[in-house]
Formats: sequence, structure tokens, C-alpha cells
Amino acid sequence: MAQKPSIPKGTRDFTPHEISKRNYIFDIVKTHFQNFGYQPIETPSFENSDTLLGKYGEEGDRLIFKILNSGDFISKVDDVTYSSKNSSSLAPKITEKALRYDLTVPFARYVVMHQNEIDFPFKRYQIQPVWRADRPQKGRFREFYQCDADVVGSDSLLQEVELVQLYDTVFTALQLTGVTIKLNNRKILAGIAEVIGAKDLLIDFTVALDKLDKIGEEGVKKEMREKGISDTAIEKSAPLFTLKGSNTSQLDSLETLLQNSEEGSKGVAELRYIIESIDELGLQTAQLSIDVTLARGLNYYTGAIFEVSAPDGVSMGSIGGGGRYDDLTGIFGLKNVSGVGISFGLDRIYLVLEELNLFPKSLEKSLDVLCLNFGEKEALTSLKLTSELRKSGIKADVYPSNTKIQKQFKYANNRKVPFVILLGTEELSNGAFVAKNMKTGEQKTYRLDAVGTFISEL
Repeated sequence: MAQKPSIPKGTRDFTPHEISKRNYIFDIVKTHFQNFGYQPIETPSFENSDTLLGKYGEEGDRLIFKILNSGDFISKVDDVTYSSKNSSSLAPKITEKALRYDLTVPFARYVVMHQNEIDFPFKRYQIQPVWRADRPQKGRFREFYQCDADVVGSDSLLQEVELVQLYDTVFTALQLTGVTIKLNNRKILAGIAEVIGAKDLLIDFTVALDKLDKIGEEGVKKEMREKGISDTAIEKSAPLFTLKGSNTSQLDSLETLLQNSEEGSKGVAELRYIIESIDELGLQTAQLSIDVTLARGLNYYTGAIFEVSAPDGVSMGSIGGGGRYDDLTGIFGLKNVSGVGISFGLDRIYLVLEELNLFPKSLEKSLDVLCLNFGEKEALTSLKLTSELRKSGIKADVYPSNTKIQKQFKYANNRKVPFVILLGTEELSNGAFVAKNMKTGEQKTYRLDAVGTFISEL
């Protein structure tokens, strides 16, 4: 007996019904990306390893899927390296490519390679899958889609303001109310590291701090100690864990805390501009909230940081995030090109919409009309009828075989088809067809040469 097939952990098959729901999200996100002036691009699913490695920090590098070189790759490894069993020295000799970890670094590479074709500031959106060798769990997969919108070539904070509006617009269109857009600034985190005496350990400080919601205050402090941050420095950072109140009051407290840090003070000023601008413009359904513990763990962020949390009561991690990166293209040789961008976590948004029952009921309908099959001549006439219906944008089909009518009705019920057309020998001789409303059971006869009447009543 053949072994039952399986798929890798952290990946999924999608049914037609699930695809229709995913496309519903894609379509809304894409529509508003375009309304905000973003242009689409696509990049390869895999990149050269040196494009990706070293861009996400040590933890990120460990989650990158590497692709083995084709052919007899082992024969090219010298005996010393092979026998050492050291993955860090072996990997560069057997793998030169890797699946993309996100869309931002490949985008930076794209900008550098196509800089002479781009009109700056360049607003791009990209909706493609990414891969991470993470531990699968609810809302976290090894293969998933990202929906990114970025602007490069402008350091104006108006871009951050607009991205907050974009988040709000998309989630409003999805009817996902109660979403919170958390906001912080890496300059503030750098300023705090400076004033507590841990400036040289900024990365370790922010990586640990970013885990506050997962491991708690004591867990964060423990990790900071393990990374060499002193108890004195940790004690000085205590206000971070207790900072509360309105956005304005938090900004005032941060301004006082960071008054001796030029970089930190600049971060506070940038945050204040974004907050005050949004207060003046207003949001439809989302809330904007400062979270000074938000670090986003990725090394390339240099300014504002965004993270979107689902409505209260929904057990889900972040459903979006992003930030400002002042010189990401610099790693590929193009200096002084600032960028800022956000990402929508499609798969998590899907789970939230499912949990809150927010998908439109209309998505359950894969067909508008199904013509039953009563025989060869009748089926041919049904095909002509469905052709007319399809030209009018109606999803129509003919059951392919002349099988039991009961089986055909069952098929229509399973696909939740609202109207079934009966076109048998009698209807064919009369130049007519019967449309049955599957919900009410009502049947009505229409002439084949007046299909428009049926269409107008659908």
C-alpha cells in the first residue's frame, strides 16, 4: 500500500473556498495600494545568499532557507572543511542561493539594480510569498505571503503619516475595526541605550526589548543580562516598562528622559510630528498608540517603527509592521537613499477575519448558475446559454455528464449555486428554459431568445 503523501510542516494547501477569501484580502489591499499611488513590482523567489545574509541580524540569518548548489556539490568541499562538521564554514561551499526572508531587502537590491529606470521618490507595492525556517504555530508559517508598500528616495515624515493612513484605510475596508497601530522610533531606543550606558549593545538591547510581549519584563531583563548589559543599565531602563498614558504624555516623558541625547531627542520630535499630524487628519477606525518597547528586531530600521495588533479579544500576534530605513540600499552600493515601508500579514489577517466572521457571505458562492445536463442536444443548447450569461459577467457552467438529476442537484447544493437551469427535451422543443431558485424552490420559465429577462432578474 502506497504511503499517504504529506506536505512540509509550516506549509499549507488551499481549497477553492480559502483561495476566494485570500483573494478578497489581496484585492482590497491591492486596490488601496494603487489608490495611494504605489506601483507593482515582483522579484525572484530566491536570491544570492550574500544578498540576504547579514541583513536581518543573527536570529534572522538562522531562519533563512538555503538552497543547495546543483550537481555534485559535496565533491567541491575540501576534506578539512568537510570533516570539521562546522556548518558556518561548510555552508558557503555548498549553497550560494537562498529563499527570500522578506520583500524589503530584495526590494533594496532591486532599487540599486534598476536605479537608472526609476523615478524617485519611488512608491512600490509587492505581494509575494516569503519563507522562514521558523517553528510553526498558530499564525506563524514557514511559507506565507507578505503585502508590502514602500517609498524610497524621500526622507519626508509625510510618508510615515501616509502609511498610517494606508493601514487605517485597508483595515476599514476589511471591516476590521479596533485595530491598534503601534508606533516607536529606533532613534528613541538608541537614545535610551545611550543614556543608560549601553550604547555599544544597542542591537542586543533592542532584540531583547522586542520580546517583552512574549517573555515578559523579567524574561527581557534576564536576556539583557545574558547579553552583557549591566544591572545598572537595566535599572535605568525601568521607565520603559511602565510608561503609560496618552501619546502626548508619553512623548513629554520621553522628551525629559532623553534631553541629554541628541539622537533620542530627534526620535521624539519625529514621533511627535507623526502623532500630531494624524490627530489633525483623523483616522477612520484604527487607533494610533506609542509603544516604546517596540523594537521590531530587524537591524535595518533607523527611524519610525510600526506594528499592528489585532482587536482586543483576538488571540493573534502582529498583523502588520514596518519602519524607516535610512540607508538600506547602501549595503548594495547606493548611498543616501532613505526609505520607509509597511507590510500586511495576509495569513494572520485571514485568521482574524475568520475568527470574527468578517468575510462576506457572497464569497461562499462559486457559481451563479448551473445548467443541468439532460442529454447531448440539450447540453449543447445549455452551452450556448451559458456563453450568453458569461458575456454578462455571470458565473455559469454546465454539468458535464448526463447522470442522475438527483446527483446533479446535490452537486449544485454542495457548491451553493443559487440558480439551477433545467433545459430538457420539452424546454428545448419550446425554445425555453426553467430557472429554479435553490433557496426558495421557486421555478420560472424564460424564453431562450430573451435571456436578458433572466439576467435582469438575477
